[in-house]
Amino acid sequence: MVADSSIWVHALVLLLALAGFFGLRFFPKHTSSRLRRPSFSHQSRRHFVNGTQLLGCARASNNKSYGSRSTPALARSACDEADRAIALDPRDAAPHILKALALDLLGRRHPALRSLDTALAPPACKSLEPRERGDAHFKRAEFHLALNRRRRLDQAIADLLEAVRLNPENAKAFCVLGECYEEKGLLDEARTVYETAIGIDDSLIVADEALRRMPSAKVGS
Repeated sequence: MVADSSIWVHALVLLLALAGFFGLRFFPKHTSSRLRRPSFSHQSRRHFVNGTQLLGCARASNNKSYGSRSTPALARSACDEADRAIALDPRDAAPHILKALALDLLGRRHPALRSLDTALAPPACKSLEPRERGDAHFKRAEFHLALNRRRRLDQAIADLLEAVRLNPENAKAFCVLGECYEEKGLLDEARTVYETAIGIDDSLIVADEALRRMPSAKVGS
């Protein structure tokens, strides 16, 4: 019992650390509670926790936890741990998202996108709460834009619309949606979502500057 308790504490600390490393709004906030569910096997749980630790260290600016191992080596190890967790519990979205993050760090955005596709499709998506699913849609939109902004603009917009529907407090998603609308020449729509973004977070300089440069922009005092 003592050993198991230490695992839970360690896992929660790692997940909180990851939020700092990634700005991980989208990383499943339900994971800490799911770690206690019987359906999430002990072995799969260990692989997932190991993977989050490896990925966190890979993204840390000054990592000493794994000696001389490089960022790519750590990211590949995180991906391997995610694969082991997926093999044991493929219906859980968290390891798929972990794998997507690790692949993204390795610059492998096409397979990273496929991992997010799996996380957002049944049955894995059922393990995500609506807000978490919205944040995953936001991340997938970012992948689309990074891969081919012009050709994937409509796909990104579809994901961003779903992101803000499921998580209406995601100011950054509104801001990126505004940028996409601007690129399509939909200035009224862009203005509306930029204003929404600022209404949620008035520190978003990008949205404020966008409104100021747009014709007839309604800028607050």
